[in-house]
Amino acid sequence: MRQGSTIVGLGRYLPGRILTNAELARTVDTTDEWIRSRTGVEERRIAAPEEASSDLAYGAAREALETAGIGPAEIDLIIVGTTTPDMVFPNVACLIQKRLGTRTVGCLDVSAACSSFVYGLSVAHGAIVSGQAETVLVVGAETLSRITNWRDRATCVLFGDCGGAAVLRPARKGDGFLSFTLGGDGQGGDALQMKAGGSRRPASYETIERGEHYIAMNGSEVYQFAVRALCDAAAQALREADLGPADVDFVIPHQANIRIIESAARRLKIPMEKFFVNVQRYGNTSAASIPVALYEAAAAGCVRDGGLGVLVTFGAGYTWAACTIRWGGGIRRRA
Repeated sequence: MRQGSTIVGLGRYLPGRILTNAELARTVDTTDEWIRSRTGVEERRIAAPEEASSDLAYGAAREALETAGIGPAEIDLIIVGTTTPDMVFPNVACLIQKRLGTRTVGCLDVSAACSSFVYGLSVAHGAIVSGQAETVLVVGAETLSRITNWRDRATCVLFGDCGGAAVLRPARKGDGFLSFTLGGDGQGGDALQMKAGGSRRPASYETIERGEHYIAMNGSEVYQFAVRALCDAAAQALREADLGPADVDFVIPHQANIRIIESAARRLKIPMEKFFVNVQRYGNTSAASIPVALYEAAAAGCVRDGGLGVLVTFGAGYTWAACTIRWGGGIRRRA
């Protein structure tokens, strides 16, 4: 009988173009010191003109399958978290299903902004536990540079492009994912949004002239929400697993802003050294943030078999999500 699910493979894809703070300072009224002191970001990756979110997703997916030792034919479900799909339809999951050459399996995109990847993990976990799937590919990929106003100092310093992926399979009892918590509050929708381009305000000459096809953010409101959301979501996920802050070995937070992460660490009473941070290299990559950080934490030895971890994030909507995981314990794939 299946007991749960766990991550058996991780992958990432980084665009080759690196945009530093110094370069940004030549085109917008800012400085390297100003950006670092307020966000922690030092540089970010920018997708090449010919790259779309599905390209980043595909690169990350291929590596995740390789590290899991699993072939495309074994995938039962593909889930992609993204705010920046190649197009409205078909979805990114279908695009990478074709490129990977998998069987005709379920393909869906999850849209919960920066929370999308953890939302996707929850869907994947449910599919495995219910017996609908045995091997699920979950990807987070973004090309936020395409919806960033590079003349707006308040937002252009924050965002970057990346892809990250995980392969989930059944886990032994007591290992893998122990709890999930998901949340949303539409009352905060106006604080972080892209106003035009959908059915409410279709793209037009007027919306483009007003810059409504770019990210718009009320920074102070988002900051206050973010700290509260990270703390509340992480605490709830721990409670649901009958655990507390003292049990935590590592935390993979959404990489939005170093000050948000530091504030959450203080409030949760979890030492900052247990929080993995790579925001300085990539900025906020939305749905790709958690899987890329988890990939790098595992590569750095910060995530070890048997360790108890928390993945926690927040995003526009407002949305938030967290999960706890006992690392390792994957059941070997079928022959």
